[in-house]
Amino acid sequence: MPTQADPLIRYLRELESQGQSHISVDDEARMILRKFFLRARAGGAQTPSGPQKSSPQPAAAAIPAGNPQSAPAPVVEKLSPSLTVEGSTASEKIDSLRRQAIKWAPAQALSGLRNTMVFSVGNPEADVMLVGEAPGYDEERLGEPFVGKAGQKLDGILQAMGVKRTSVYLSNIVKFRPAMPNQTTNNRKPAAEEINACLPFIQEEVKIVAPRVIIALGGTAAQAMLDCQQSVASMRGQFHQYQGVPLRVTYHPSYILHNEATSEKRKLWEDMLAVMDFLKMPVSEKQRGYFLTQ
Repeated sequence: MPTQADPLIRYLRELESQGQSHISVDDEARMILRKFFLRARAGGAQTPSGPQKSSPQPAAAAIPAGNPQSAPAPVVEKLSPSLTVEGSTASEKIDSLRRQAIKWAPAQALSGLRNTMVFSVGNPEADVMLVGEAPGYDEERLGEPFVGKAGQKLDGILQAMGVKRTSVYLSNIVKFRPAMPNQTTNNRKPAAEEINACLPFIQEEVKIVAPRVIIALGGTAAQAMLDCQQSVASMRGQFHQYQGVPLRVTYHPSYILHNEATSEKRKLWEDMLAVMDFLKMPVSEKQRGYFLTQ
């Protein structure tokens, strides 16, 4: 027989299927969950009858089978509500995500993010998906990722690979520009809670686009997708996995803007060559020799 707990159970199972193991709760949600827990132990799963105080859909932490009063507070992270993917084609599904991102409540609730949403661009059925950290001043102004100086550098990298910008899929982990006091053209990297608020979009984008390979540009994107705190230097040079898709970590184009050393350019280029080889793209001897020092 259906109970009032069923929607919550379905919600938690959906989060679990997405790989989430912890979620945050407020005091009211914790009290409701303890009632579910105690009634289940007593042999009944019914929740108290009568009207309940309206509250946002709770995000519940797993409660151990011991005494709930003596259980230690779990380590939790803030999670976002589930996205609804609509449409039959990849383009329609991406558009449905874009519409939801405009008024994405978890992001809007954070004072550290600005109001203009900058979504992904490119081919929604691309073989190559490139992911950065967040839009900057130029991206916010033009409403498109990778259009500033770092974006121009990325365009040059793609051109050197023989790849058109329109043939790849370009996205960012965070869909809003991180805010700063008295902000003009200056930018900052997103905070952990800002990344967590927007991470469900990248998870769904990867499912929809189904790229053959993902390129994580910079430490913020790589750490968010691989759930680690390693440096780019320690993660690059090999393929990782994200949702079953090979992922290559390399430096963000902005890093090359600030470090023009040929050796650093070569490191980034070697990661691009590895992607080209993985995709069995034609690579000339001239391309293989870019940024090699004599």
